[in-house]
Amino acid sequence: MPMLSDEARAKVNLSLRVNGRRADGYHDLESVVAFADCADRLTLTPGAGLNLKMSGPLAEACGDTSDNLVLKAARLLAERVPGMKAGCFTLDKVLPVAAGIGGGSADAAAALRLLAQLNGLALDDPRIIEVAELTGADVPVCINSRSCIMTGVGEALEALSLPKMPCVMVNPGVPVATRDVFNALGLRNGELLVGVTDVLLRDRWPDDKASLEEWVEALAANSNDLEAPALRVQPVIGEVIAALNATNGAWLARMSGSGATCFAIYENTADAGRAAEQIRRDHPGWWVHAGTLS
Repeated sequence: MPMLSDEARAKVNLSLRVNGRRADGYHDLESVVAFADCADRLTLTPGAGLNLKMSGPLAEACGDTSDNLVLKAARLLAERVPGMKAGCFTLDKVLPVAAGIGGGSADAAAALRLLAQLNGLALDDPRIIEVAELTGADVPVCINSRSCIMTGVGEALEALSLPKMPCVMVNPGVPVATRDVFNALGLRNGELLVGVTDVLLRDRWPDDKASLEEWVEALAANSNDLEAPALRVQPVIGEVIAALNATNGAWLARMSGSGATCFAIYENTADAGRAAEQIRRDHPGWWVHAGTLS
């Protein structure tokens, strides 16, 4: 059978609100999620067995392949699909690791899409959905890689129409463990940060015809609640945000997810391109991408 291939696009949290921590220890979140035009590439060569090979500039940062979410997702799906066809995955890793942009989750989602294609499964097959949720909180949203409002622990998704957002994404090359950031947030099991009378996040966002400027205004009125605890874990995040804010034309600069990747939104791609060049020149060791979010 021919080799199959798919892109694992980076996920960006344009906003992230922590509503509290459930009794089971999981955090209840509300987030507006967009996807970038930068991605890892995953290929699947059908054959006997199941394995993973790594390539690309950031392959070494992924560590032992046996712990990779690609294999975790594939093994969980194999437990639910008798006689599942698989083979050898090859992951071309270009996205930073432990970076708040769902790189590993996007890779796992790409693996599930490729296995679904190989085995004639629909992406809304209950087994695909179950495995996505079991693999990681960001995997469900990465299955379709479309902008949405994500709530709960990542399992509740509501489609959202966003304008194209010219952006610059920057990672300082320092991994940030999500667990460390939530520990720094310091919520106890069962502790809530919002009440039942709070207006739901989805009710406050612009409609489908809203302009980029209207969206930036709405996002600026919100925040990423994990930014402050992440700054305590890795203060360099503050330097990244400051560098983005110092570029000409930056409308909004913010951290994505649990960090350390940050992004800025610009009026047009030319401004974003010039900003990226400036940051690359001033910080040659940082990972920088200029593109669009949608």
